[in-house]
Parts: sequence; structure tokens; C-alpha cells
Amino acid sequence: APAGAAMRTEISTAAAFVIRLLRAAGGIGEEQLRCFRECLQEALREHYKHHWFPLVPSKGSGYRCIRINHKMDPLIGKAAGMIGLSHERLFQLLPSELTLWVDPFEVSYRIGEDGSICVLYESPQPGGKTTKPLESRTSCKEEWRIGRSSPSKNYNMMTVSS
Repeated sequence: APAGAAMRTEISTAAAFVIRLLRAAGGIGEEQLRCFRECLQEALREHYKHHWFPLVPSKGSGYRCIRINHKMDPLIGKAAGMIGLSHERLFQLLPSELTLWVDPFEVSYRIGEDGSICVLYESPQPGGKTTKPLESRTSCKEEWRIGRSSPSKNYNMMTVSS
């Protein structure tokens, strides 16, 4: 099966989650949400096309990660632009710190830099392999977070000192 078909569930799970957040915030029509969802799924498919490794699910995890951290994720921003939503408006509607990991067989998210990681979708890997033990999964994500968290620390320090 082409990667696109393989990624469908993961991508639609991720897009549905963002839609749920937007719908909960209110003020956006269903038609706009539907369009946003289609644009986002399309953008994710395009972005992940050569970065999807079902045999090594954690490979490329950082690349596939959707992230809002005082900066809007470009893919969400792009989909929002299609329905005329500005980044400013998105920041009002979505959590200011949101990380969404879209990996083969698992989609999970965290709100806030120190929030706990919640799994949205999980499926057993083909070939009867059980999913990775929790320890290795967390360390892989924690490591990724530590690698990326220094800018946000500076960001906080700057706001405090100003």
C-alpha cells in the first residue's frame, strides 16, 4: 500500500483532534471547519510523504511533530489561511503550547510544555510486534523535547525580564 493509504488513520486522527479544539473554542462554522480539516490532511500527507517509516515508527518523529509553541505550526497556519483565519485568531482558539506527535500506529499529544502525553490513537503494529515499551517511547519524546525546549525557556526569560 502506498504510504498515503497507510497514514490515513493517523492523519485523520490528528486533523480531527485539531478540529475538536477549534470547534470547542467556538465561532467557526462547520463548513469552514470541514474545509480546514481537508486542507490540513492534505498538507500533512504532503509533508509526511517521504518521512513515514512503519518499520521504525519513531524515525522522523520530530519532523512529523505538529507544534504550537508561541509560534504557529506552519501546516496548521497554512490550513487556517485557506479559510481566512489569521495566526492571531488561531492563537486565541488553540492552546498556546500544543505538541501533536503523528507516528505510524500512534498519535499522541501534549498540551503545555510539562503536560502529560495523552494517546489519541494506538494500533498494534503488523507482524504481531507489540508496541514499544512505554519507557523507550517516553525517553524518545522527552529527548526530542529537551532538544527543542531551550528556545521556549529563553522566550519565557525574555518576557519576565522585559
